[in-house]
Amino acid sequence: MPRITPNLWFDTKGQEAAEFYVSVFPNSEIKSITHYNDAGPRPAGTVLTVAFVLDGQEYIAINGGPEFTFTEAVSLMINCADQKEIDHYWSKLSEGGEEGPCGWLKDKYGLSWQVVPGGMDELLNDSDPGRAQRAMSAVLGMKKLDVAAIYAAADEA
Repeated sequence: MPRITPNLWFDTKGQEAAEFYVSVFPNSEIKSITHYNDAGPRPAGTVLTVAFVLDGQEYIAINGGPEFTFTEAVSLMINCADQKEIDHYWSKLSEGGEEGPCGWLKDKYGLSWQVVPGGMDELLNDSDPGRAQRAMSAVLGMKKLDVAAIYAAADEA
C-alpha cells in the first residue's frame, strides 16, 4: 500500500513551522531539508521542503509561495488522553494563533488543529440520546474543551 504523506504549503516559513511542530510533539524530528537551486523560482539556497515526523506521522512542509494559504477545510486532529494533554497542546499551538470553537484553533502559521479528548465519539453517539445531546451542547459552548465539564453536562439529570 502506498504511504500517504501530508504536504503543508507555506509561503516562506516551512522550516520555522516544522521546527516549532517538532518541539511540541513527542517522538518528532526533522528528517531532511531541500533547497531551491538555480532553476528557481526562488533564489538558490532558499529552503524548498522540510521533511519531518510528528509522533510517527510523516509530513512535508513546502515553501511554495503566497498563492495558497491554509483554511479550516483541512485540520489536524490530536486525540488527547486526558485534560493535561488537551491543556498542553492547546497552550502550545494557540500561542500567537487564534482560538476557535469546539476544540478548534489556528496556530501562528494559520494551520487548523482540533484538540480533542479520546472517547468523544462514544459519548456523542451514546445510546441515551439525551446524554449525547447534553454533551454536544457543552462542546458547542466551549473553545478549549473541558473534559470534566463535558461529562458533567452529559450526566446531568
